[in-house]
Amino acid sequence: MKSHLLSIVLFSLISMYCKSGFSQALSDTEKKIIQTVSTNNNEAIEFLKKVVNINSGTMNHKGVKQVGMEFKTEFDNIGFKTEWIDMTEVNRSGHLFAETSGNKGKQLLLIGHLDTVFEADSPFQEFKMVNDSIAHAPGGNDMKGGNIIILYALKALVENNLLDDAQIIVAYTGDEEATGKPLTISRRDLINAAKKSDIALGFETSTGFNYATVARRGSSDWKVEVTGVRAHSSGVFNERIGAGAIFEISRIINEFYNQVKGEEYLTFNPGILMGGTAMNYEQAQSRGDVFGKSNVVSQTAVTYGGLRFISEEQKENARAKMREIAGDNLPKTSAKITFIDSYPAMPPSEGNQELLKILNQVSLSLDQGEVEAYDPG
Repeated sequence: MKSHLLSIVLFSLISMYCKSGFSQALSDTEKKIIQTVSTNNNEAIEFLKKVVNINSGTMNHKGVKQVGMEFKTEFDNIGFKTEWIDMTEVNRSGHLFAETSGNKGKQLLLIGHLDTVFEADSPFQEFKMVNDSIAHAPGGNDMKGGNIIILYALKALVENNLLDDAQIIVAYTGDEEATGKPLTISRRDLINAAKKSDIALGFETSTGFNYATVARRGSSDWKVEVTGVRAHSSGVFNERIGAGAIFEISRIINEFYNQVKGEEYLTFNPGILMGGTAMNYEQAQSRGDVFGKSNVVSQTAVTYGGLRFISEEQKENARAKMREIAGDNLPKTSAKITFIDSYPAMPPSEGNQELLKILNQVSLSLDQGEVEAYDPG
């Protein structure tokens, strides 16, 4: 755990909820906070190891909640009011929220997530130190390390009696890697917390110590389902049988590449492709099986993909092109394209630039270098 990163977080929090700004010269109180961070560093590493070694792949509902309960205990111990919010109605584990009871300064929302991309059957399951400063850990960066930073930053402030009147909500979602649907349910509590907050900070640390995300692309899923005429392959391309499902889905994907690709910040990716006589795909587990023969024209095909965009306008323009391509079918085939909204885009804003200035000032004051805006692409 990088102590200097915790220090930056601490002083950024102070700057954001206190009326007075952060000065370049450290006060005695601020020096005490740095010492607290250093003192707690080994404890933070041990707690990170503990929660990393609990598998919390998104669909491992028991594991996600177990990690949540570990954090719940820690937040209870520093005087936060905690709540586990069950999400079984959207086939997800749940969320952990922790809140202070103060009423002064800015209302802060600190965001993390409990789940990881490493499901229970992943071969990568354990925290291992590589040397005295580097560890390999499933979900360590995305984002149990960020969760630890939130917790231990707040612990240091509590230990120095600096959170007595603060207004802070900590929100750890349990389905960030694969959101429960509909979002109106799975993101209801996070949205409500955001509406009553002045500032929201996310703590996923993949951009590195000297970058901050002030704009981010939105995310959407898409699916193309194609049907064709099943027949012996000797008749493929004739007027009765046509091209088959695999040729049609290949055409669609190729035209996506040729016609939709190229706009700045717009990307789309087919992550899985299946086709044949019959198939079964378990979307929740991202795996499937398919049956087909080389001498049989394919009857069915499907591809699942993702779409990323910097604005709603860019998203809708891309979707319109994709719909047009999917509707121009090869003979005796048909295609259906479906879009599923996930995260909206966060375009650049003046408010986020002001927050970046605060973070940069804090980092420079602590001799940790300049913090720049991370490229949303």
